[in-house]
Amino acid sequence: MSETVQLTKTFDGMPGTTALARRAAAAFMRSVAAVTGGSGDGGGSGDGGAGADTLLLVVSELVANACRHAPGPCSLLLRWQPGRVEVSVFDRWEAEPVARQPDLLSGAGGFGWPLVTRLAESVRITHPAEGGKCIQVALSW
Repeated sequence: MSETVQLTKTFDGMPGTTALARRAAAAFMRSVAAVTGGSGDGGGSGDGGAGADTLLLVVSELVANACRHAPGPCSLLLRWQPGRVEVSVFDRWEAEPVARQPDLLSGAGGFGWPLVTRLAESVRITHPAEGGKCIQVALSW
């Protein structure tokens, strides 16, 4: 099968953006299921794929960080090919994520980026000519 399923959404970065991105990812998984004849959860075949929860977590973390650190619009691109899902988030902030000590007491975070990098097959950060950055995460599917 050489089909590809792709979804692109742009968000305003306002409160509620992360929830909208998760809903977009859920719709994307339904589209993948329609193409593959499967459940669309990436893990239903027992092949160790990423699974729906992993995809939703990665989308949530990347979009939430874009909204927190790069006020303004951000874009989400999801692309499925057999065996792989690519999650790309574009924002206007040039700085790249940095792992930091998780803060258990004040709620300041520090948990998301390490989770994303551990779950990913690969992570790539690029800087488009028009500014900002694009974080691309590949997941087994």
